[in-house]
Amino acid sequence: MECPHLNSSVCIAPDSTQFPNGSPSSWCCSVCRSNKSPWVCLTCSSVQCGRYVNGHAKKHFEDSQIQASNHKKSEKHDKKPQHAVCMDCSSYSTYCYRCDDFVVNDTKLGLVQKVREHLQNLENSGFSVDRHRKRKLLESSSLNNKLLKVNGSASALCATGLRNLGNTCFMNAILQSLSNIQQFCCYFKELPAVELRSGKTAGRRMYHTRSLGDNSVSLVEEFRKTLCALWQGSQTAFSPESLFYVIWKIMPNFRGYQQQDAHEFMRYLLDHLHLELQGECNGVSRSTIPQEGAMLSVGGKCCINGTSTVVTSIFGGILQNEVNCLICGTESRKFDPFLDLSLDIPSQFRNKRTKNQESGPICTLRDCLRSFTDLEELDETELYMCHKCKKRQKSTKKFWIQKLPKVFCLHLKRFHWTAYLRNKVDTYVEFPLRGLDMKCYLLEPENSGPESCLYELAAVVVHHGSGVGSGHYTAYATHEGRWYHFNDSTVTLTDEETVVKAKAYILFYIERHTKSASDSKL
Repeated sequence: MECPHLNSSVCIAPDSTQFPNGSPSSWCCSVCRSNKSPWVCLTCSSVQCGRYVNGHAKKHFEDSQIQASNHKKSEKHDKKPQHAVCMDCSSYSTYCYRCDDFVVNDTKLGLVQKVREHLQNLENSGFSVDRHRKRKLLESSSLNNKLLKVNGSASALCATGLRNLGNTCFMNAILQSLSNIQQFCCYFKELPAVELRSGKTAGRRMYHTRSLGDNSVSLVEEFRKTLCALWQGSQTAFSPESLFYVIWKIMPNFRGYQQQDAHEFMRYLLDHLHLELQGECNGVSRSTIPQEGAMLSVGGKCCINGTSTVVTSIFGGILQNEVNCLICGTESRKFDPFLDLSLDIPSQFRNKRTKNQESGPICTLRDCLRSFTDLEELDETELYMCHKCKKRQKSTKKFWIQKLPKVFCLHLKRFHWTAYLRNKVDTYVEFPLRGLDMKCYLLEPENSGPESCLYELAAVVVHHGSGVGSGHYTAYATHEGRWYHFNDSTVTLTDEETVVKAKAYILFYIERHTKSASDSKL
């Protein structure tokens, strides 16, 4: 984005002698001495860690704001420089805390680019000298992060990060979330590797990609290889270049390196996996999976575009859409399959930006679900064509859930179009980690068992920043009872208290199979 604060924040000389010694990517935070994610303030050249480590760079900006406020009270006419803009010492991207977004413009004198070039020169010139010391620091840091005490014994942190290939955090967050949905992930990991043909077609893959009518690429195969790589305990981040190449080839919307919407990517990914799995392999439809309990009273199945696959078997649910004519009372029912539900954040909560904000009640996931399923009267632009009245009439609409999925994916609609812009709804929405009870939203709750309507949280995708075309995506996910934070190539252990404070964008809940003593029902 174009930042208006550069001229008041970028004050350091491009060749400043105040910079620390060594390579910029190995500089340490002046507060906690961490060498992970160093950021340099472009006002005073101090170095602090990023928000995904201990957040001292952000705290440096917040402290400077307090000092500036006190200074204004005593000296009204003397403007002090701000400390709002900083630069990532590894990627050399620039971020403004006042805009809460990455910056693409520069000052009139081009100071940002000059600082960037100076840091790059420092990195290159100090590389040979600093290489050995930096490697030792990274190895020591990695070892400390990879080992933790569980029941008195050392246990390896087996999670692996994903390299950012250029604004691909939207893809990384979704892949890490899906990799922690065990039933879904295990299906792909257990698929045999793609065999190679012999003769004239040697080297070509056996899977069929319907979207292209071309068997030279396989989304299923590259997705399988990526999932297999994520939990092998490698200390080096995995690069999903092959998968991204296939995505470019079969999903034109995601070509290039601009930021994309994570939810839109997830839907395209699941849809294309579903289509490819419907194809036959060596003449045998090994990927077709029966959908248990998906039969409707009208005889239809919960499947999208034909035969059910692992995608629809795990993520597939069924909605009943009821429309009632307000003139003659005619009722129309329609069954719609879904892979996820997109929920509006009710308008009365849209100014509630943080959990601890005092004014007004906190928005909960129940509020969003109620807004989705409550009876509503359609407005004049959505008049219902009544077959009995034979014309468009005012009507009401209500959704019921006919069948719940094994994995319940909920998308909170945080981006809304205005006249010219797509704005973000930054409201905090409270969600449960366990015991999400969906029974009251079912069409026939009496036919459901006591445990079949309860869900446990498996993963959360979070969007940081102010706009859909900018900002950053990370994910939280639970694996074998421990919560992890996935931030591209960095994976860290975290706790439940941190997870519940996140401003969720996509929530993945898995069906509960055993009773839990600690239910926190929604």
